[in-house]
This record gives sequence, structure tokens and C-alpha cells, in this order.
Amino acid sequence: MMQFKLASFNPKGFRDFWLSLALFLCPLPLLAQQSAPSLPLLFDARERLAKPDLSTLVRLRFLTSVDFPPFNFMDQNGKLSGFNVDIAREICAELEIADKCQIQALPFADLKDALAASQGDAVIAGVAVGEELRRQFAFSRPYLMLPARFARNLKTPLKGDNATSLADRPVGVVKATAHEAMLAAYFPKIKAVPFDSKEALLAALKEGKVDAAFADALQLSFWVSSQASAKCCALLDGSYISEHFLGEGMTIMLRQKDDVLRSAFDHALAALSRSGRLQEIYLRYFPYGLY
Repeated sequence: MMQFKLASFNPKGFRDFWLSLALFLCPLPLLAQQSAPSLPLLFDARERLAKPDLSTLVRLRFLTSVDFPPFNFMDQNGKLSGFNVDIAREICAELEIADKCQIQALPFADLKDALAASQGDAVIAGVAVGEELRRQFAFSRPYLMLPARFARNLKTPLKGDNATSLADRPVGVVKATAHEAMLAAYFPKIKAVPFDSKEALLAALKEGKVDAAFADALQLSFWVSSQASAKCCALLDGSYISEHFLGEGMTIMLRQKDDVLRSAFDHALAALSRSGRLQEIYLRYFPYGLY
């Protein structure tokens, strides 16, 4: 079996990226040429998932971390915030158990052991789902997929506004990652140029050493809109989602025995998707769009 790093869904990689990018980011208006980004529907609007009886539930303890912005972090007032945190709170409201819900932050490395030791009931922190973890834990249905995207250097003339315009052109990608494997599989006509790190890749794109980059959509969307890019670049084409290369998406991790709670989470997430509340939270934290 081919082995590669899941660069798009590596929590440590995300945290390292955001901690460095935070030095450059400042409040920015939405780009005038962009329309409001949308969140792909992960739940069929016609689907109705049964709401389990939680009347005997004493409390529900969500576990998360604080160093994974914009998903979970401490805001300027010292309050636990982020996309995952808001999702947890909305789930509790939808299930009508807000008064029984708690959200606690722990170091990311301690989350799995804490859940296994019943120090919490669910982990909502971007833990990558894998075969080994599935043997130990259960997972809700995904509430957010993290796609890959292209970003192009605006000084490079292209004959089109989609990936076909990059045929036979140099496109940067971080080596030994899921994105490198995905680029080779989906776009064999592109001349892939491997880099040792995301920092090196973005620097090369900014300097025009490659015509485009193929990487995680979250990181690219914020970077092209930040001061760090100096308006050199823009997103190109749409998003690319692949469970094979990029994983199953963001889910909530539970203990194997908690089938009722898992069903409750799936019910709540489906309801939030139908009502548009999931989209509202998405727009709050991803104004530049992942898709």
C-alpha cells in the first residue's frame, strides 16, 4: 500500500502553519470579486435521522484543544472559541441539552487518552480518522471536508481559469504528502515541483518560481488573502475532495460503546445542515471559502 503523509489533515501541521501565519494576518475585507462562499451539503435534505432519547444523560463533556485556529483557540478575551467549539455548542442546543454540556480544552496529544479514560465523552478537535483509531473509537458523520485547491501567481499568463490551463506548467507541491500523490493521480499532465515544506512552497509561488501551487484549501485561502502573500496570488479553479487521499473529513470522536450519543450527534448535525446553521458557522470562520 502506498504510504504518504496526510498533509491536509495533520493537526500538528495545521497548528504550526497557523501559528506562523498569525504573525502576518490582520482583519481583511472580503475580496470584491469573490461571491459568498458556500459549504457543500454533507447531509441529504430529505434525510431524517432519529433523535435518540437523552433524558437520562447527566452531562455531556466535549474535549478539544486550544492551538488549532480557526477550529479551536483562545480568543483575545481568554474565551475558548473556534469553528469546532461553536459546532459543539450548536449540537447541544439542537439536542436541547445546553445546560448539561461542558467544553474542556486539553493538549492535543492528550485527547485520545482522556477520552479512553472517560475524562470526557467526545473529542471535537480535528483528529484524523484512520483504521487504527477506528478499532479504538467511534466517529460521527463528517461535518466538514477539507479539500485541496490550486493557487496561481497572478503574473503568470494562463489560457483559462481552471486546472487544464496548468498542463505542462510547473506546479509546486509539498513532497511526500497526500497532495503530491493526489496531484500525480488527478493531473498527470502537470509538471509537479516538490518542496520540502509549505513555507518553501508558498515562497516559491510568491516569487514566481512556480506558476501555481497545489495544497490544502484552508491554508491557501487564508494565505492568498493575507499580507504575507502581498497580493501576488489567487485561488484557481474549484476544490478537490478525495476521501482516498485526504481522509474522511472532520468528525466527532467517541468511545465505541456510545452508540446512542453518536446517533444523537448525527441527528443534530443533519438538523443544523438543513436549517442553514452549519453554513452560518462556516462563513463566520472561513470568509474566504474552502470550496
